[in-house]
Amino acid sequence: MRRCPYCKVGIAGDLGKCPLCQSKLMGSGEDPCYPQFEAQKKRSFFYKAQLFLAWGLLIVGIGLDFMVGLRLPGYPNLHWSLLLAMWLMVFEFGIMRQFKPGTGSAGKVTWMVLMTIVSWCVTAYFFGFMKITIDLVVPSALAATIAVNFVLALIDKNGNTMAYLLSGLAMGVVPSVICFFARAKMPLAWAVCLMVSVVLFAGAVIFRGRAVAEELRRRFHV
Repeated sequence: MRRCPYCKVGIAGDLGKCPLCQSKLMGSGEDPCYPQFEAQKKRSFFYKAQLFLAWGLLIVGIGLDFMVGLRLPGYPNLHWSLLLAMWLMVFEFGIMRQFKPGTGSAGKVTWMVLMTIVSWCVTAYFFGFMKITIDLVVPSALAATIAVNFVLALIDKNGNTMAYLLSGLAMGVVPSVICFFARAKMPLAWAVCLMVSVVLFAGAVIFRGRAVAEELRRRFHV
């Protein structure tokens, strides 16, 4: 057993420093007190490796854009490295959500899709395909997210995805209604998104009615 010369306590296991004062321990170590999590070490290495690559790509992109003056063909005034930075932030956010403990699959899917939609809209604005993005890409992505969360809500055993299923109703209804009143018509993709949202909410009430009622009482304190 190792001992701390300052705290005068014995420390079991194979620690190199005292957990109280962080001084170097004296004596010979023992077998580890706790199991080694090799999977966690591999995940940590993967996270650090991809973070290093992301930072390297960002620095090179900013250098080529602002220092060298490299521009995309047909877009001489566009600082493409800023869009690259935005997409790398979305990617890193998704990676962090994957590594964050206690985060349900529905939460990861929903937040990743919403951030991707925002980034895609910004990119579409600068590259000139905003109309097809608003009329087709955004409602299709929202409808797919609502469908995925519906499946997760049905197979979830802990009740963690019901909130995202209920939020899916708002994700389909609210933007569809706004689109209808703002443009005096509703594109086909938005109409499909609205119908998917309402139909799957009705399906949640049919298959998980008690869970939906409990979620509503918990969220609205009724």
